[in-house]
Amino acid sequence: MFHQPVLKNRRTLLERAEKFVSDVYFTDCNLRGRLYGETCPLKSLSSFMTSKRISFSEAVQQTFEPCSVGDSFGPTWWTCWFKVFLTIPDAWRGKEVHLCWESDGEGMIWRDGQPCQGLTKEGEKTSFILTPSLKDEEPHSFTLYVEMACNGLFGAGKDSAIAAPDPHRTYTLQRAELVVFHRHVRELLTDFEMLVDIVKFLGEDNQRGYQALFTVNEMVNLCDPANPSSFLGTHSLAQKFFSQKNGESQHTVHTMGHCHIDSAWLWPYEETIRKCARSWVTAIRLMEKNPDFIFTCSQAQQFEWVKQWYPGLFSEIKHFVKKGQFVPVGGTWVEMDGNLPSGESMVRQFLLGQHFFQQEFGIYCKEFWLPDTFGYSAQLPQIMRGSGITRFLTQKLSWNLVNTFPHNTFFWEGLDSSRVLTHFPPGNSYEMKGRVEDFLKTLRNNKDKGRVNHSALLFGFGDGGGGPTQLMLDRIHRVPDTDGLPKVQMSCPDVFFSKLEADSSLFCSWSGELFLELHNGTYTTQAQIKLGNRQCEVLLHDAEVASSLALCRNSAFQYPSSRLQELWRLLLLNQFHDVLPGSCIEMVVQDTYEYHQNHESLLCPQEDGNVLMENGILRVVVNKTGSLLSLCLVKTNREAISDSCCGNQFVLFDDVPLYWDAWDVMDYHLQTRKPVVEVDKPLSVVSAGGLRGTVTYTLRISEKSSLTQDIILDAMCPYLKFSTKVDWAESHKFLKVEFPVRVHNPYASYEVQFGHVQRPTHRNTSWDWARFEVWGHKWADLSEYGFGVALLNDCKYGYSTYRNTLSLSLLRAPKAPDANADIGQHHFTYAVMPHSGSFQESSVIQCAYNLNFPLRLFPNAPDQSSWSAFSINPSAVILETIKQAENHKDALVVRMFESHGSSVSATLTTTLPLREAILCDLVERRISAQPTPVTASGISLDFQPFQIVSLLLFFQ
Repeated sequence: MFHQPVLKNRRTLLERAEKFVSDVYFTDCNLRGRLYGETCPLKSLSSFMTSKRISFSEAVQQTFEPCSVGDSFGPTWWTCWFKVFLTIPDAWRGKEVHLCWESDGEGMIWRDGQPCQGLTKEGEKTSFILTPSLKDEEPHSFTLYVEMACNGLFGAGKDSAIAAPDPHRTYTLQRAELVVFHRHVRELLTDFEMLVDIVKFLGEDNQRGYQALFTVNEMVNLCDPANPSSFLGTHSLAQKFFSQKNGESQHTVHTMGHCHIDSAWLWPYEETIRKCARSWVTAIRLMEKNPDFIFTCSQAQQFEWVKQWYPGLFSEIKHFVKKGQFVPVGGTWVEMDGNLPSGESMVRQFLLGQHFFQQEFGIYCKEFWLPDTFGYSAQLPQIMRGSGITRFLTQKLSWNLVNTFPHNTFFWEGLDSSRVLTHFPPGNSYEMKGRVEDFLKTLRNNKDKGRVNHSALLFGFGDGGGGPTQLMLDRIHRVPDTDGLPKVQMSCPDVFFSKLEADSSLFCSWSGELFLELHNGTYTTQAQIKLGNRQCEVLLHDAEVASSLALCRNSAFQYPSSRLQELWRLLLLNQFHDVLPGSCIEMVVQDTYEYHQNHESLLCPQEDGNVLMENGILRVVVNKTGSLLSLCLVKTNREAISDSCCGNQFVLFDDVPLYWDAWDVMDYHLQTRKPVVEVDKPLSVVSAGGLRGTVTYTLRISEKSSLTQDIILDAMCPYLKFSTKVDWAESHKFLKVEFPVRVHNPYASYEVQFGHVQRPTHRNTSWDWARFEVWGHKWADLSEYGFGVALLNDCKYGYSTYRNTLSLSLLRAPKAPDANADIGQHHFTYAVMPHSGSFQESSVIQCAYNLNFPLRLFPNAPDQSSWSAFSINPSAVILETIKQAENHKDALVVRMFESHGSSVSATLTTTLPLREAILCDLVERRISAQPTPVTASGISLDFQPFQIVSLLLFFQ
């Protein structure tokens, strides 16, 4: 074609191309304005409202009333069902016909009693293909149903996305009509969009960017939106550009469809079930049209929901799993929090998850998939390896507030030296859209250039579901090997990780926990959820032990396996990474409470207003405000409380983060420290002799909040307990308790799953400073050679140790996404334990277990001699779990771990009639065909530091 050459003005040529495809400017004459042709109204539209989430069969029996486009429906969390009767005009023969549907609520189309596709304006799904080319023999008139949830993709936050939901919000049907869809226009729009983005994101100094600029300008010259005959030539110009290939050394981006669905967050669990159906049925429809499309999907719980509520859809999923397009990943029951669940809870996430995937799909997952969580325990690599998983994908460390994590592809080495191949998608997102910017970001952000020539890119709307769209696939299909961009190929996780493994000799390693330098308020927010979680973990442990022993003592006993599995599934569900951390709306909190519910000293007279307590191990002096003036280890006469300081000092901080209210505690909160010293009720003696000594007092935290505490010293107990009740009605405040101690060490120890880690007590570097608030489980300890102090608790997870002060985080008061978070009454217990020697030698670990696992009294128990079923030596090895085996009803599984960080030989003995012992992994598969020798003295086992060992035990 002939035309005058243009000046090389990048801005005018680029803006010209942008306006040619704009959905705002010049739509009367540009290409975008030709996307849709003729329109036709619906024959009839009617609806009915319900406050419940009901089945399709129940919905179609209801009375539908006429409604119109522009009507509003609600309130929030209700459901509106629409009955859509339509007739496609005969004149549209041979044309592609869509139902256009736009609403600010999430929708699902049902046809012939089956879910067909999700409709979500926020997720760019606003049309449903009625026919790709209308034929005479196909029906022109039929009825559809649309199930519309009165909530958006991200819930119903008032004023901001993470705000508490607006319960009175309504949702509008903005468009509902039949349209002729011009597929060839959509294809050209994608060509233009990709070229424009290449120009923009390659930058002004890039030769290939200028080639794209002049190509897209020629396309505008050639394309006449009113003349479809010009489209083929225009498309050919784009194809010529896209087909110019890279060199062999170019980086490869492995694209995988994904749809991250939070099992609960800004919406309740029940809505997540529908989100799964809406998202996954849409993915299935895309697979039917795109045989190369691969979709990765995690969380066994969500598969179980769909199996239960949408059996037809689940059958389709199983079909595409066999074809290799719908790929189950992760291996866990849910994408759990990576910090707060106990070690056994983490094992059960994999045990229940892997068994589900094997039973339903015939596979064990090889990749652990946890894109969005708030930190990663140092024991996760060992737990992964023990569950048959050698690969790990996540993304969240890109959110670090202070330090940039130095790798994208590396080996992560855990507490026991187990290693897993780990990948952080360099695009720093698990919901990319297949745009040029995404590919270039993935290439440029890669921190392992030279070592690694492959990266993953997860595309699809996420968090609230939605998933991939056809437009995303069209973008990816344009540029599989285009000069100037990385190579792009659709991959499954196995293909991608196999490519990485081929070059793994070059990879770096990271040892220890992956600590997220953000969201550290989640260790404390929603204290009642955390209390319920700890209590349920304890109750399930005790129930399994008692049931296992009853089974061994009485063969007629019916082990409650189904009920225990049901309770474990509920607990694991509530360990989802927005539930246990407390970053969810109030409806989810209430659901969690409901699920959790289904699971002495000598006293001397007062002197000078102070009370002296002693039990032969500890000598304690408490003042009228409950603060410890002295805490002395009697045997060595060693004082634990620092000079001129008080232990058990409550302190209140202002707690206003930058944005993520329930999630974040910022370092500047430390500058607002205010001691709580106002006495409401002075110290008084409750019991002054016998086996227990108790004093009590009440402090006024504010005009709205108060704290009452019993300080308890039991006979021969090595720790001092603080039984605490708080009436809490604060807003954006943070309550902690401090123990300044006479100990110096640049590192403190914290219990984690099946072991402990050390973290700095100083702030030498930015990496140290970013750990101003950390997490731990039942205990934290600060020790020097020969002496130390441990802080134990029964339901808290947030700690801070700076120099010589141990602090336990007690309560927060965020207002989003739950405006009433933590408001109410709280009961919890913590304890302080000075000790000689190391915490390992002084039984700190066992004492923390004792505080959390109290003895249980059984009324009307038969009067019989005591007996011990199991014992293990040395004390470094802890027998954590006794349960019935999953696949051997005549066998028990016992799980042990080395807790001190030492290499030891141990002996497990039992009084039960043991026939055979076999080592197994964490999903209870035999590790060796040969049984472990059983002798008269027991079973001998060798442990490496922090090693977890599981045994299958068969009894006579």
